[in-house]
Amino acid sequence: MAVPGENLRINGDRLWDSLMDMAKIGPGVAGGNNRQTLTDEDGEGRALFKKWCEDAGCTMGLDQMGNMFAERTGTDPDALPVYVGSHLDTQPTGGKYDGVLGVLGGLEIIRSLNDMGIKTRHPIVVTNFTNEEGTRYAPPMLSSGVFAGVHTQDWAYDRIDSEGKTFGSELKRIGWCGEEEVGARKMKAFFELHIEQGPILETELVDIGVVTHGQGLSWTQVTIMGKDSHTGSTPMPMRKNAGLGMARVIDLVDQIAWSNKPHAVGAAGHIDVFPNSRNVIPGKVVFTIDFRSPELRVIEDMETRLRVDAQKICDEMGLSIEFEKVGGFDPVEFDETCVSAVRSAAERLGYSHRNIISGAGHDACWINQVAPTAMIMCPCIDGLSHNEAEEISKDWSTAGAEVLFHAVVETAEIVE
Repeated sequence: MAVPGENLRINGDRLWDSLMDMAKIGPGVAGGNNRQTLTDEDGEGRALFKKWCEDAGCTMGLDQMGNMFAERTGTDPDALPVYVGSHLDTQPTGGKYDGVLGVLGGLEIIRSLNDMGIKTRHPIVVTNFTNEEGTRYAPPMLSSGVFAGVHTQDWAYDRIDSEGKTFGSELKRIGWCGEEEVGARKMKAFFELHIEQGPILETELVDIGVVTHGQGLSWTQVTIMGKDSHTGSTPMPMRKNAGLGMARVIDLVDQIAWSNKPHAVGAAGHIDVFPNSRNVIPGKVVFTIDFRSPELRVIEDMETRLRVDAQKICDEMGLSIEFEKVGGFDPVEFDETCVSAVRSAAERLGYSHRNIISGAGHDACWINQVAPTAMIMCPCIDGLSHNEAEEISKDWSTAGAEVLFHAVVETAEIVE
């Protein structure tokens, strides 16, 4: 298979300008973005992406989950397409690059191939998956999950946001529900470029993260019941403080994660305290524990230790506790051939690189179940993401997109 020459480079300035133009849609309050899935702003961002793709000569496909597929034809009508992309939706206080870099980096591949007059045997398809973030409609990676057969479409359509609006109704409302069957497309491979969302690459002054694995995830919702009582008049020995029980369980979670270093992590994210009054000892708390590791056995062990030791904590405090598994997925090992294409591209282009494990979930994690898949990561400042202050440099975005270009085009096979 012919590989692209090291002189083949993307237009980093054009990519950066496109990132800034997309960021004008759904601006946040502090320099980032609020372009949550299936909002009017999401629809506006989709329309701009579609225009750019059509201007680049692509044909746009749209499936029943709103997933967008911009195809540049190949010379062999029977060759399976090479897919590349990510997502355009953001967190409520999201940055300009999370997901968006992967979509627009894919578009820059098409634009650069057009500039160079290069044809590929396999078609190349730039993809925007719906509702990767999961902030408006849980769970995250919803539409790529339906594509991969992890979720049913009916179940996805029935997801409800905080205002009681369903995913299916909002998809239709904004006008981005297609007729194409979800998951019918077959892929030769899928590549996703993403910011690291962690500090390793920047700290180590490395240009490119070659993602070999994705961490598995376990979400356990914990409910602790005590007894509401007055904070001033209830004697200390007579208190049944659900809030204190939660604090001790969260400390336990931290200990469990540290005992499985260096790759395992754990924390409590979502927390509700009842009645949440200044002068009432909490009688009930509901919180979600997030455990992650690249090893399934470690995740299972952390789950078991949580249930056993948290039960002991609450028994000793006279509290009741309940556990409910509310989400999760197994660790991911990406395709070695695709990973090698990424690594070779970085070496060919002279970029420093290292293997890295993705700590976050991505659409690539689900697509990996139905097609050979790999991910590329570039640094982000202070490892900050899911925050309006999320930031990268133009050089980092260019390096990531150039490695993406070479890996995708090598897989799609240049026609001499």
